[in-house]
Amino acid sequence: MNRQLTAIIERDGDGYVALCPEIDIASQGDTIESARDNLKEALELFFETASRNEIKQRPHCEIYITTMEVAVG
Repeated sequence: MNRQLTAIIERDGDGYVALCPEIDIASQGDTIESARDNLKEALELFFETASRNEIKQRPHCEIYITTMEVAVG
């Protein structure tokens, strides 16, 4: 079974950090692609090793990603 999840990737120093907000798992890599691939591997390992109970309780079902404008200064 496949599952569609979100990956948020941002630059962090010389590399990138990738976060899956639904499961609250993160990874990193030297490039965007490697950060994404490492996150995918971390998620697959989580689903392989976590108990059924943890897999049921872990997901955040409503994740909203948006931009907003705020006054600065």
